[in-house]
Amino acid sequence: MTDLLSRHDVLLADLDGTLYRGRGAVPGAVEAVGDAKKRGVRTVYVTNNASRRPSDVAAHLAELGFPASDGDVVTSSQAAAAMLAQQLPAGAQVLVVGTDALAAEVTRVGLSLTERADDAVAVVQGHSPDTGWRLLAEASVALRAGAVWVACNLDSTLPTERGLLPGNGAMVSALRVATGRKPQVAGKPAPELLRRAVQRTGAAAALMVGDRLDSDVEGGRAAGLATLLVLTGVSDPAELLAAPGPLRPDYVGADMAALTRAPEELAPGARPGWDVRVTGPGALTLAAAGGTDPLDALRTLCAAHWAAGGGAARVRADGPDAARTLQALGLCARDGGSDTVGGADTTARPAGEARTEIGIDDAGAFR
Repeated sequence: MTDLLSRHDVLLADLDGTLYRGRGAVPGAVEAVGDAKKRGVRTVYVTNNASRRPSDVAAHLAELGFPASDGDVVTSSQAAAAMLAQQLPAGAQVLVVGTDALAAEVTRVGLSLTERADDAVAVVQGHSPDTGWRLLAEASVALRAGAVWVACNLDSTLPTERGLLPGNGAMVSALRVATGRKPQVAGKPAPELLRRAVQRTGAAAALMVGDRLDSDVEGGRAAGLATLLVLTGVSDPAELLAAPGPLRPDYVGADMAALTRAPEELAPGARPGWDVRVTGPGALTLAAAGGTDPLDALRTLCAAHWAAGGGAARVRADGPDAARTLQALGLCARDGGSDTVGGADTTARPAGEARTEIGIDDAGAFR
């Protein structure tokens, strides 16, 4: 059997939610990356986080057991610095709103640093927990004077062990409101970060693997790459079912172990053992016809719903097996009714919706 990994020469892997959660590796992720290396498929770690140096990211990954060196890490700070270097003369002065790691990338491409708006010809902005009003005010003055503006990413939230905290996008929004301007963006879902990773490796057939539709999948598609969504982090079946066209992945798996399955098994489409009827605009009914894999049910639901136009959906079960499957996927309310699946909004979910990561595994077993 030809598996998904055999079709690709490089894996571009997101970090948080895909390879690790908090301080621990996602179960099976270390083994999957290690097996890929044994088969000659390199993993490059791509992250929107601009607050850490590539060496720090690599060290963290290595501590968790991933095969990682500095050259295997591509950050949005590197992509942002490269974008500035393409637009500015050598030595041009840049105001950095971010950490020393971001500043180091700016100087590495031959640009210089300034803390004064009057001297800045560009502003680059990445996440830093120490960013305060005075620095944002200085950046605002520079931007109003016409400085080039590059944001490392527009992630509105930052996953932490305490929950979701304000991300770089939240701070970028403050400057957008203050200046009326929009930045150029280096990180996902803009394609620059992933294009840089492809160029660095010389990949002919890279695969983007991530847990978020609105950054990993959208960014991969924008860069012209095949995409695998793993259900170990942010995006869940409800969000996937309602995803608009640019956010729909080529493949769907429970976790990184999906790399060893056949591509046709992972692609959204009709699957043996599951029947889906479209009963009206956004209305679906799932029936089990011998199927036992909840993710096959999800792939079948996605294919039918997307072919019918997509958007918000309401899923009902025909029979107890289908009801149990929808419950495991987080697509059925606790009272046995059905949930409305709305847009790609992970902050507000219907009552009774469950996380897939604690519901099923890629072999279709409930856990």
